[in-house]
Amino acid sequence: MIRSNIRSAYAAALLSVFTAACAQERDASDAANTPAAPAETAEATAAAAPADPQSLEAVRAAITAKLPDLNPDKINASEAPGLYEIQHGSLYGYVTADGKYLIEGDLIDLDSGISLTEQKRKATRVARLDALGEDKMIIFAPEKAEDVKYTVTVFTDVDCGYCRKLHREIDSYTDRGIEIRYLFYPRSGPNTDSFRKAEAVWCSDDRKHAMTVAKQGGKFTGDTSCDNPVREEWQLGSELGLRGTPMLILPDGEVVNGYVPAEPLAERLAAMEKAG
Repeated sequence: MIRSNIRSAYAAALLSVFTAACAQERDASDAANTPAAPAETAEATAAAAPADPQSLEAVRAAITAKLPDLNPDKINASEAPGLYEIQHGSLYGYVTADGKYLIEGDLIDLDSGISLTEQKRKATRVARLDALGEDKMIIFAPEKAEDVKYTVTVFTDVDCGYCRKLHREIDSYTDRGIEIRYLFYPRSGPNTDSFRKAEAVWCSDDRKHAMTVAKQGGKFTGDTSCDNPVREEWQLGSELGLRGTPMLILPDGEVVNGYVPAEPLAERLAAMEKAG
């Protein structure tokens, strides 16, 4: 069964954008355990669903009349007849064409057990990271470019214990062909010591060395006045639903929350690649 915590996953962000009727996004890991609907029932439902006479533009107008803060471009027809998908960052909901009813939770394909909503989130994460660009990341990779098998993006906090553990083992990741691309997410937020440490790392002449020194836990100070991406990355992490550090984003956009040792991570990436 789909978890009862479906309501706890969408909360604050949907509340601010979709008004007072939503809850926070949830994991789609239970989708495979959702019992499939009988074929005849699904067929009957599909046959009974009337064609929607409204144009997408009219639907957008009806929905934005109720949700004026929503970008109309983020309202699109969903795979379910009669429902329209609304998006804010990595958060999704589903609305009827008249803008009267909002459905919280993921849209699940019962035949495949796949969360169609999570597939959209994955694509959003990949697109947002591509838009940010590697020039705003601190990258630890195998010495030879041809030895890179996988690329994993990690939102990190220099004062986070498990972030430090991951970094102490950075050679274990690169030895297995895993390139680690660091983005900053100081959990304490702007105008704090952790935030200033992140800025000082970026402003250092040797960012990789500075990252290592900062994560060793000693006192770390330096210039914080250079143009840096720390605030942008901190905001991006929030928009992508980050709940703690480290947060790993795999090549297909899947999120792994927390520290994962190099060997099981390499095995997971290999299995993902094999599955296509």
